[in-house]
Amino acid sequence: MTAHTPDRPATARPGTPPEIPCPPRRQGPSPERGVFVRPLTRRQVDDRMWELGELYAHTLSSEPAEPGFLGPYRAGADAFRRRLAGHMRRPGFELLVAEAVRPSGATVLTACAYGFPVRGTGPWWQGLDGYLPANLVRVAASGKLFAVAGVLVERRVRTQDLTREWNLARRLQKRLLEDHIGALGVTLVDHLDVDTYEALLAWGWRCPPAEGGGVSRFAPRRLLVLR
Repeated sequence: MTAHTPDRPATARPGTPPEIPCPPRRQGPSPERGVFVRPLTRRQVDDRMWELGELYAHTLSSEPAEPGFLGPYRAGADAFRRRLAGHMRRPGFELLVAEAVRPSGATVLTACAYGFPVRGTGPWWQGLDGYLPANLVRVAASGKLFAVAGVLVERRVRTQDLTREWNLARRLQKRLLEDHIGALGVTLVDHLDVDTYEALLAWGWRCPPAEGGGVSRFAPRRLLVLR
């Protein structure tokens, strides 16, 4: 009987210590585990308006949230709450939140996304119509255009695993459109906000083909669509 023994690793010179294999790179768990996405009613949004403003302030910063750190972003949070209160009056308004449960058992708000159908009238339409090519104006007239007015996620979500289907921002925007079968998502992003623009592209958004003269490249915002 011949015993089978594993091959001995080759050594370049006697006395050279054997190579220590590098441990396989471990990928962190998918954010889908332990993070739950659910809709809020208008009343629930009202009840959690302060918390949503704090989330907005936190996502503006690139540093961990610490007591007193978000002070410079308070004014932006207040402006966000006013905008959100206005958007809530739009017919078909929807808001989704992502929540995680900490080891202590406390539930914390980690992200949100919200929007509403575009039907050709309303305050947000007045800022959007100058950017829509003719084919999207027809889509809006048919009730198949959905404005994604905001996706609030922490900076880590904007910079890591952007193309993964379980990326939290991708999950939120996909879920937001699921209830509107055949609807086309549309959003505007400031020209100077390069970080958000690049993140949106990674999350599946695209610039629509220009029709005719198109929107001037000097326009303050860019239009993006999501199918």
